[in-house]
Amino acid sequence: MQLPDFRLETHFSKWEFKAEHHLTASDAEAMSMAELLAMGTAEQRSEFDSMWLGYTETWGAPDLREAIASTHTTIEAGQVLGFAGASEGIFAANNVILDADAHAIVVTPNYQSHETLPAAICEVTGVPLDPDDHWSLDIDRVAAAVRPNTKLVTINFPHNPTGTILPRERYDALIELCRHHGIYILHDEIFNGLGPTGTEHLPFIADVYERGLSLNVTSKAYGLPGLRIGWIASQDAEVLARMERLKHYLSICSSGPSERLAIIALQNRAQIIARNCAIVDENLPKWDAFFARHEDTFEWVRPDGSCMGFPRYLGDDGIEAFCTDLVERSGVLLLPSTIYRSDVGPNIDDRFRLGYGRRGLDAGLDAMETHLTTARSAS
Repeated sequence: MQLPDFRLETHFSKWEFKAEHHLTASDAEAMSMAELLAMGTAEQRSEFDSMWLGYTETWGAPDLREAIASTHTTIEAGQVLGFAGASEGIFAANNVILDADAHAIVVTPNYQSHETLPAAICEVTGVPLDPDDHWSLDIDRVAAAVRPNTKLVTINFPHNPTGTILPRERYDALIELCRHHGIYILHDEIFNGLGPTGTEHLPFIADVYERGLSLNVTSKAYGLPGLRIGWIASQDAEVLARMERLKHYLSICSSGPSERLAIIALQNRAQIIARNCAIVDENLPKWDAFFARHEDTFEWVRPDGSCMGFPRYLGDDGIEAFCTDLVERSGVLLLPSTIYRSDVGPNIDDRFRLGYGRRGLDAGLDAMETHLTTARSAS
């Protein structure tokens, strides 16, 4: 399999740990080991300190799978397969469901692997989200893209990078469409639960569709990317079993210490998600105010959920030049929309992804404000 460079990760590899102000992060504020352990019971802390550092089960620790299942309404522990992060799950799902004779449908823009992985296996049709319809998905366009050999539709709501949440009636219509044709839905749900307080999220696809695959991870809504614990939940036992066998060629199993910590996080899900949504509540109005001050330079539509937005840049220099100048001269890291370019959908060359799930936003906004002021003075 020949895969292209992963543009987003290449960009982050260059800048993420060099830029002074990371204003494009898609994860919530991380916490320390001590903070997370403090949420556990005395028994859990003791187990963590004395645990045996051997291999773990390929499916994932039984009590971890129980904790994951508890976040669902219908899924049981036996319907959960653990992965070393979400990317391994994306790789496994595409390689198990698709073959050279299949066809897949993906929404665009999207996280790159949701397009490049199926495209390395079979034919792919992109269905673009509509910026004039709040980046929503036209189910009629999905229906028009379906072929007799369509095996998989991949979606991602809250959406990366726009933060859009699909209206429930469209979600239900998509499920009915795929049920009619026997198509699997891989739903990247890693931002589920994260957003302004009161955000209404969609139900997990595995709970409401027999061919749904719910992809999730501790990295985003939980703000714990260092754990590298992901999973897929599904009612389809055969697909899960095939992915488990493929995993023998990949990570084999997850980190034992990370599994213990993930259980603590999942059992304290409400507390952690509330903490992270409170950070969003604090930060999002700051971006609202920033864009209100710069209406001549940016076009801003408030996202529905997650901790990301996708504003338009109105400057004549172009988004790549703007983002490059901003990080090189002022140390402010943004993600230009050209990173999200697609081979199966329209390309977007005038937007950027920003984040608001981490603390410390004020310093970055001040640096960005100063950069804009200086640029105007120079012109």
